[in-house]
Amino acid sequence: MSESSESSGTNENASPPFIEPTSGGSGQCGAAGVSRRGFIQTLGLSSAAAAIGARADAALAAKSPSQADAEATVLGPDAVAMPLTVNGSRTTVTAEVGATLLEVLRGPLALTGSKEVCDRGSCGGCSVLVDGALVTSCMMLAVDAIGCEVTTIEGLAQGDRLDPIQESFIRHDALQCGFCTPGLVMACKALLNHHPKPSMDQIRKGLSGNICRCGTYTNIFNAVLEASGQPVPTDAALPVLPASEPTSRQGGT
Repeated sequence: MSESSESSGTNENASPPFIEPTSGGSGQCGAAGVSRRGFIQTLGLSSAAAAIGARADAALAAKSPSQADAEATVLGPDAVAMPLTVNGSRTTVTAEVGATLLEVLRGPLALTGSKEVCDRGSCGGCSVLVDGALVTSCMMLAVDAIGCEVTTIEGLAQGDRLDPIQESFIRHDALQCGFCTPGLVMACKALLNHHPKPSMDQIRKGLSGNICRCGTYTNIFNAVLEASGQPVPTDAALPVLPASEPTSRQGGT
């Protein structure tokens, strides 16, 4: 202990005193940065966390070891067999537990219609239907699709008969490079399943997760309108210009 400490009667190892907020202030303590309100809130959160933790421990303790083992299913690290139902057919594939649904579709199942574009769920090129819901398959693990009905672009047609939305895409030339088309068709199908007669706002919102870098959105919107049995807007007829008289070249022969 230094002489200055001895002379002042303080202890270097002592904790700093709790500083009360000044009246009329904002409730914040100047140097310490601690307020009475913050202190009480911290105590309340700590008590709630302790109560939740105690309940969780009690629930685990109530289960017998055999029951806990039965509920805990560990997969991996080796490849595992996955029973999947894709396009109405039940099949079993062997893949790593970390494989995405897109990787399994394009790999072992050889369903290459779903495209891997961004691989982060932001473009919609890999969109499929899982139990009727639109899902970006690059962001879903294949093991999570066990017990679900998966529908890909290959499963829309009934034999040689295309789905109405596929026929509308063709009639309205709603594609250019075609790389985003499978995902867009699936997004349109999901939209029509939920909104048989969608408004233009619903169409825009329903397809907002799919990117067409070629910019064929107008034709895509028209394809959805036609597939839903609604009138498709047409361009106004251009006025017919009167035929002009041919001008003779001056100085010609």
